[in-house]
Amino acid sequence: MNILSLSRSDLITLICFIIAVLSGPVILEPFGAGYPDLLQKFAIFGIFAIGFNILFGLTGYLSFGHAAFLGVGSYTAVWTFKLLSMNPIPAIIFATLVGGAFSVIIGYISLRRSGIYFSILTLAFAQMSYNLAYSVLTPITNGETGLQLAQSDPRALDVAFGRDYGAVLPPSDLFGIEMTGYPGFYFCATLLIICFFISMRIFRSPFGMMLRAVKSNQNRMNYTGLNTRPYALAAFVISGMFAGLAGGLLAVTDPLAGAERMQWTASGEVVLMTILGGSGTLLGPVIGAGAIKYFENIFSAFNETILLNAYSFLPESLQHMMASVSSLFVGEGWHLTLGALFMLIVIFLPGGLMEGFRRIKGMIGRIGGGGDVSSKSETAPAE
Repeated sequence: MNILSLSRSDLITLICFIIAVLSGPVILEPFGAGYPDLLQKFAIFGIFAIGFNILFGLTGYLSFGHAAFLGVGSYTAVWTFKLLSMNPIPAIIFATLVGGAFSVIIGYISLRRSGIYFSILTLAFAQMSYNLAYSVLTPITNGETGLQLAQSDPRALDVAFGRDYGAVLPPSDLFGIEMTGYPGFYFCATLLIICFFISMRIFRSPFGMMLRAVKSNQNRMNYTGLNTRPYALAAFVISGMFAGLAGGLLAVTDPLAGAERMQWTASGEVVLMTILGGSGTLLGPVIGAGAIKYFENIFSAFNETILLNAYSFLPESLQHMMASVSSLFVGEGWHLTLGALFMLIVIFLPGGLMEGFRRIKGMIGRIGGGGDVSSKSETAPAE
């Protein structure tokens, strides 16, 4: 089958996704999320979550160590900027390849176990990577300060082509277009669309069906003599490459790499994104990533002054009381709101936000077809 061939429903989904992503600045402006820095995070962590979903959503293997590949991608991209060029294309290529190579090593060892033992192994590898980057490998990672650009960096390819940045630290640029602001977002958005298309093809391919079979009943497949480990390892490596790409894009939009990107909290965040949006669905991880980053950047910005202004229509005593109560859920306490939301989703929508959208779609369909119910009931037997 031609890789570009899509079913009608998939083609509609892809077109709608492309339109929604490219028009993000317009769509999200009324919600206060139309500025470039946040849009870049939506796209980058959308890629991160899409890759994680290929592993967790299709095979059922829950990794708590994907932040290691995110951090490795960031370090690789910054070193590419320092040694070769400020053009982001070599940086993201090397970040993706190194992330994939690193995931081969971790995946080969971790996939010897399954279930909670696999999860603990990946978490252990991620924490080892974090500590190596933070203290042991300081000549490569620059420790707690983080890896940054310097005027003395060789940038061999830029020098070979006569690029002179003078005495200032250069931003990453795509053939003269700086990867800041909206150009940076559209660069990340283009890669998000490509990653979404790749994920769609994997989901619809025989390889994707095999991964679903691994999730459904791996023991039964093993009893038939089929070795499932190569399929799980392939999914792990693909997922690691997506994470490496996301880490590279973080460095493209902000040429800095730090060990904090490899902490276990970053690994837990991508798990939340995938489950919140809908594990095993195409759009769910992107929606989950957008929701969490929106909460992180919008709700966390609410301070006491903003809350007092929001309740300015109330009497002064009640105004301060409502601001005090609300401050528990926003600002520094925005994690409480996220936790409550995640709890409600898990309890009432086990399939994530995508399940909620399907339920709403089903309700609209039943309401829309309500006029034909009486006429059908006269001729059709009750089900």
